[in-house]
Amino acid sequence: MTISPRAPAGNLRVVGLGPGPEAWLTPEASAVLAEATDLIGYAPYLDRLPPRPGQTRHASDNRVELERARHALRLAEEGRRVAVASGGDPGVFAMAAAVFEAIDRGKPAWREIDIAICPGVSAMQAAAARVGAPLGHDFCAISLSDNLKPWAVVERRLNAAAIGDFVIALYNPASKARPHQIHDAFALLRRSKAPETPVIFARAIGRADEKITITTLAAAEPGLADMSTLVMIGSSETRLIARAGAQPFVYTPRDARASA
Repeated sequence: MTISPRAPAGNLRVVGLGPGPEAWLTPEASAVLAEATDLIGYAPYLDRLPPRPGQTRHASDNRVELERARHALRLAEEGRRVAVASGGDPGVFAMAAAVFEAIDRGKPAWREIDIAICPGVSAMQAAAARVGAPLGHDFCAISLSDNLKPWAVVERRLNAAAIGDFVIALYNPASKARPHQIHDAFALLRRSKAPETPVIFARAIGRADEKITITTLAAAEPGLADMSTLVMIGSSETRLIARAGAQPFVYTPRDARASA
């Protein structure tokens, strides 16, 4: 009797690259990327990774997350060690959810693949660290992209976050295809939040063209935001600490009892 050899066991790792600098890549993520036989991801993310002998790269466009996830699962099923590169943290508006969605809708065998998520520094964490501690109390994150949800849902969530007095981190604030939505978001927030509420535009954090603008809700220019920008809207408790010759520190106190 001839026994066919079993295919080698593959695995799939979804790896957070952080916002940009190599110093913000975790040791776990670095080790996984070094050991992978296949790297899969949005082309600009793969461009940030050094080439390694024997590694195959599978670059793709930005709007094919589910297709990318299925490709990664097929390779892992074949016995490859697959690393899916994701910007920031892979679990925050990124590739981890796409992989699990593909598993949920896909072949039953995919549920048996060795899969793990390697966390990374999210854009809102990096932006917060640059200015102080604006996420020091309750906060939420909302994507302004309506590619996968109706704009009415975005508006409802923005309104609820404003009424709840959360610090709000806005992901995907504007693109060439939808430049107006950040303006609509600010118009909504200005109806519920005080004019002096601190606002942070954190663009390209950790990269050579990094730019941080700290202003107020009344004075903010929504057009400053693009897809490389993380926008943060403070709560009623968020404070600025003025400094001579330097941008102010921004923080949200841990104790909110005074405003209860």
